[in-house]
Amino acid sequence: MERLWADAESAYRSRILAGLAVDPSGVLLDVGCEDGAWTDQVRQKLGIPPNQVYGLEIDPQCAERARARGFEIRIADLESTWPFEDGSVTIVHANQVIEHVKRLDHFVGEIRRVLVPDGLAIVCTENLASWHNVGALALGLQPFSLTNISNLRPIGNPYALHSGERPVGESWQHVHVVTLAALRDLFVAHGFTITSSWGTGYHPLPGRLGAGLATLDPRHAHFIAIVARASA
Repeated sequence: MERLWADAESAYRSRILAGLAVDPSGVLLDVGCEDGAWTDQVRQKLGIPPNQVYGLEIDPQCAERARARGFEIRIADLESTWPFEDGSVTIVHANQVIEHVKRLDHFVGEIRRVLVPDGLAIVCTENLASWHNVGALALGLQPFSLTNISNLRPIGNPYALHSGERPVGESWQHVHVVTLAALRDLFVAHGFTITSSWGTGYHPLPGRLGAGLATLDPRHAHFIAIVARASA
């Protein structure tokens, strides 16, 4: 399972980079940037200097490591107003973040607010309708993507990837795990136009077979992503 997860993650990161167009004048905001390592890969593909990269992070230690890369990192709670001006960035990237927030309308509304007209949002998350989650429900188990709902340990599914590990903390819990249909519709409801969407990982099928089926049927893939353009 760990290998399947890693392959699916690598595939969607490659898909994100492949879809980015070089824009030296662009301004990137990475929401939940952690230590900035992945942010830097996105920055390089966009062809922008570090001083045109913003990050939003809740962990002070991660924020310091990201700042060492030359990025402007601000520490804030995603449930509050984000510390950025209206229309101040051209691309918002949020990788594996939306499933952790309590207020989805606030999250998408803040993305819309900080983006320039016609700006892009790239959002990746786990898929509630993935076949491995559907299979868990059919067996009466907690979906794999929703076992981290307690600070004590993973709950309700002994086959979860990190079933033997203690959770990091409440901020790492999954609150809303959505389907691809819901992710697309949520952004449309907030005035975005979906320009593309895709999925990676088709568990339990491995390799090229799984990758091909995830491309054909992203609604049941493990990871899902959208690229959405803010209306002018």
